[in-house]
Amino acid sequence: MDCDAIIVGGGLAGLVAAAELADRGKRVTILEQEGENSLGGQAFWSLGGLFFVDSPEQRRLRIRDSRDLALQDWLGSAQFDRPEDHWPRKTAEAYIDFAAGEMRPWLHAMGMRWFPVVGWAERGGGHAHGHGNSVPRFHITWGTGPGVVEPFEQRVRAHATAGLITLKFRHRVSRLIRTNGAVTGVAGEILEPSTVARGQKSGRNIVGDFELSAGAVLVTSGGIGGDLDLVRKAWPVERLGPAPKTMVAGVPHHVDGRMVAISQAAGAAVINGDRMWHYTEGVRNWDPIWPNHGIRILPGPSSMWFDARGERLPAPCMPGFDTLSTLKHILATGHDWSWFVLTQKIIKKEFALSGSEQNPDFTAKDWRAVLKNRRGASAPPPVEAFKQKGADFIVQKDLGALVEAMNAMTGEPMIDAGRLRMQIEARDREIDNPFSKDAQVTAIRGARAYLGDKLIRTAKPHKILDPANGPLIAVRLNILTRKTLGGLHTNLDGQVLDAAGEPIPGLYAAGEVAGFGGGGYHGTNALEGTFLGGCIFSGRNAGRHAAG
Repeated sequence: MDCDAIIVGGGLAGLVAAAELADRGKRVTILEQEGENSLGGQAFWSLGGLFFVDSPEQRRLRIRDSRDLALQDWLGSAQFDRPEDHWPRKTAEAYIDFAAGEMRPWLHAMGMRWFPVVGWAERGGGHAHGHGNSVPRFHITWGTGPGVVEPFEQRVRAHATAGLITLKFRHRVSRLIRTNGAVTGVAGEILEPSTVARGQKSGRNIVGDFELSAGAVLVTSGGIGGDLDLVRKAWPVERLGPAPKTMVAGVPHHVDGRMVAISQAAGAAVINGDRMWHYTEGVRNWDPIWPNHGIRILPGPSSMWFDARGERLPAPCMPGFDTLSTLKHILATGHDWSWFVLTQKIIKKEFALSGSEQNPDFTAKDWRAVLKNRRGASAPPPVEAFKQKGADFIVQKDLGALVEAMNAMTGEPMIDAGRLRMQIEARDREIDNPFSKDAQVTAIRGARAYLGDKLIRTAKPHKILDPANGPLIAVRLNILTRKTLGGLHTNLDGQVLDAAGEPIPGLYAAGEVAGFGGGGYHGTNALEGTFLGGCIFSGRNAGRHAAG
């Protein structure tokens, strides 16, 4: 054998698995189709959010969380309802135990730290037993995505220096080799050297080929979000409606899903391929890195949300509450976009942008900049840059001019100014009392009952059409591709299963290519902070079992 284990993909799950294997004395080769500066994969670009349960950060903010409450939220969101959901559910239950137990101490011992204010993401659809997080659980890693990658990359680099791990970049796997029923190696092409920056589109010219053998092959190659045609092909039309004609890409082009079909050709089963996670608050990046680059707005609860025709979205289709319900509602209108209408007071306190590059203060671990940017007189500089330069942002002093610009942006007069004014005025009248029949106004007041939201994430309730709170802002929101929730069928140890549900000897999978574990441990909905967490958990499990 050339080594004990081959890992296909140098993202977070691959780094975790490699570190665990090498810790146990195994010789590992990591194959990555991109250049060396892409080590860490998608995790590098993330905000670094991790889902912990009953953490010290939660307890300091008087959040009462528990393993049972987290499991209730997870199962209410996942809605496991298929025979093949056996291993996804088992993996989900094990992950909840991990997130409520050793996950944080284990990561803390590696040097990872978290912002003290816990975020309340994906608040749900309105029932305690249904979808959503009952309490804040989104822990932003100090250093964002690079801060999550760093301890595992350090472990891998140390093992590489010691000779246990070999890193081979620009090596693209095209075939899994099976011998007597077991996966015993890989074959593929060596791509031309790449000099592009991380995330930019690299060349695909072939300059050679390779073949390697090993006792185990671990596939950690990511999802399909960078290939919009694959996304449309897998789109769950019956559940979400027709696939969008226009989308923006939340991941680089190399997130191409090609290892799914390659693994299938070697006998691997794929389950829950129709389960996916795409956002509804995407905006076109004014300074793109990869093709069709989109950024997600992480909104607080106060922006008013309207469809392409100017009709207000119903509950639970409110900012930050129920992603897939909102996606389904938007697509049912026959259009691919929707609108936020808000004020300067809302954008400066409630708007954040997803990703490490859009949060340089957190990424650089600069406390002074964080306090200045999040508690200042204006929105954080990256948000202000989008407001000024972003193609999807409109700023006007009065509603008439705002609607005129909204219709001009889409090229047709779809929004009636009088109708839009009526809906906003009706909402504004609800602000006169500390109680309301408006679900969103009630949600805003509920959010401010949580200290973290009151401090940095939820604006004080105010009237949108009051000029004192302006100027008015409209943001055209696009569908943003992001995560694959299904994938290669695995058991809890990361062993890839065949069509009969039996492990294929020598073949493992972890991370997004395996639905973050089990072939889809989220079920049909995600609770946020569980993508990076799933990569860490499934990568650890696969690496440890393969080492044995």
